[in-house]
Amino acid sequence: MEAMGWGRYPKTTAELIQPADSQALQKFIASQKKSASCIGRGSGRSYGDSALAEQLVSSRFLDNFLELDQQQNVLRCGAGVKLGDILKICIPRGLFLPVLPGTKAVSVGGAIAADVHGKNHHLDGSFCSHVKSISLVLASGELVTCSEQENPELFRATCSGMGLTGIIIEATLSLDSIPSSSINQRSLIANNLAECFEHIEDNADSKYSVAWLDCLATNKNLGRSVLYLGEHAASKNRKTDTLYRERSGLGIPFSAPSFLLNKTTMSAFNASYFGAQKRKKSSTTLRCDNYFFPLDSISNWNRLYGSKGFLQYQFVIPSEGALEGITSVLEKISEKGKGSFLTVLKKFGEANENLLSFPQSGYTLTLDFKNEPALFPLLEELDRIVLAHDGRLYLAKDARMSMEVFKASYPNWERFMSIKNKVDPDNLFASLQSNRLGLTQ
Repeated sequence: MEAMGWGRYPKTTAELIQPADSQALQKFIASQKKSASCIGRGSGRSYGDSALAEQLVSSRFLDNFLELDQQQNVLRCGAGVKLGDILKICIPRGLFLPVLPGTKAVSVGGAIAADVHGKNHHLDGSFCSHVKSISLVLASGELVTCSEQENPELFRATCSGMGLTGIIIEATLSLDSIPSSSINQRSLIANNLAECFEHIEDNADSKYSVAWLDCLATNKNLGRSVLYLGEHAASKNRKTDTLYRERSGLGIPFSAPSFLLNKTTMSAFNASYFGAQKRKKSSTTLRCDNYFFPLDSISNWNRLYGSKGFLQYQFVIPSEGALEGITSVLEKISEKGKGSFLTVLKKFGEANENLLSFPQSGYTLTLDFKNEPALFPLLEELDRIVLAHDGRLYLAKDARMSMEVFKASYPNWERFMSIKNKVDPDNLFASLQSNRLGLTQ
């Protein structure tokens, strides 16, 4: 079968393995020859090649709910369960996932492997900060449990380990209590990047915080943006306020012609969006799907970038150099005319102890670029800016980072390798990304 990530670049031919249960998965893993390699695959929502290999081991049938303890706010479920399915179960009970990425289509196993983050990292950390334990099938076929207390080194390598330590079978997660399923949103207009930073810092105690940027604005308007702050709304009627209503919307039935995405159309879109947000009310109440997952209402939105796909470029720069570094990135993008419809800025809190986790204290910027030959030299220039400011790129979004950039920006990669070599000495678990970055092969 043809396989690809959400960015639809790169593409490869792969065999899809779909074990019916954990026992079938263990038998498959134990029977693999030393020359073979595979990688776990959940919902296919990582953007690049981190879940691409000759053999893809699907968690499709590991999608069972095992236990929900409403007294302790703890959920145990299979790795193939999607975050959206958890919300369907938990929100009517007044419970919520402490961290949500930009799509609810991500599987629990994928969220752990990438140690995904959300709009509240500055207060609540990443997804794995709320994972109590993991059940993992090792390269030997052995099933082990790991947590902060049990096999802690393996736990810290698996959380953010991009599936390279084994196949996650199930996980136990902590949940939060919420008063309602709605979010009170407040929006603040920033006329440039420095003003946006000021707004974020002034509202650092807000539960959720994310800014949309006009990446093609220049001069005094460079980085003009809209900051969206969010808090869980108080309950007026417990019975109705914890109903979970999924957002419905349109779908993209085919790949759009890529020539429609150019500097002119993107500049017009960005200017129009910024102007429309300035005219809107600054405060409103939204359903949680509308606040957390605005793009999920457009199924197959990745087709908007054309048949060749797109690359999402996300980096983080420590706070002291973030304004200067992100300014340099925006100036370079504007100079090259390679704008992005979706440009998002968030503030991160402190890094955790997971060895390949992306977030560190600072600011993270996310951009989408249409896949075209002229893009790759630009991204190499952006890499140099990020490294010069002690930043790094996000593995779950990466499709082309070099080994040199990876090893220069992830200081714990050698510690990760020492643990991987213990539990997977023959590199049974490997992906196109791990081969490219020098973690396998």
